Amino acid sequence: MPERRIAFMNITKDTAVTLNYKITDPVTGKMLDSGDVAYLHGGYDNIFPKVEAALEGLAAGFAAAVDLAVADAFGERDESLVRVIPKSEFPPGVKVGGQLQGPGSDGRMTVFNVAKIKGAEVHLDGNHPLAGKALKFSAKVTEVRAATPEEIAHKHVHGGHGHHH
Repeated sequence: MPERRIAFMNITKDTAVTLNYKITDPVTGKMLDSGDVAYLHGGYDNIFPKVEAALEGLAAGFAAAVDLAVADAFGERDESLVRVIPKSEFPPGVKVGGQLQGPGSDGRMTVFNVAKIKGAEVHLDGNHPLAGKALKFSAKVTEVRAATPEEIAHKHVHGGHGHHH
């Protein structure tokens, strides 16, 4: 029987990369988020630039960890994205943790999280939940493959843990 060789692909521009990741607080070590994600490598802004730089050249099975300052992660909190709206303006059943879209301070559509409900007021926050925090991003590369022409044209990975149209 002929010997089978498996070709390992390294992470370079226009590769579709799947990671198993953990985001922790660098001071306390507390887990903040974890999961699997697929992204298109090569400056498409699908992942933090410092993480992308640390992953460059790695293959499946390798791991990297990067400490991210606030500016390198989700940025500073923007208090103009915090709103208090009368509960009467919401449909029945509005709950903490729910999300809705509305115009941000710059007029662009923003996702707002229902942060708390206090009496007749609903407090909304358009900041990412991890905004204003330094983070440690640890990841194990689980798959690297050549991106399809369609993925490159759309600037993101399709299927799996990527984007679905």
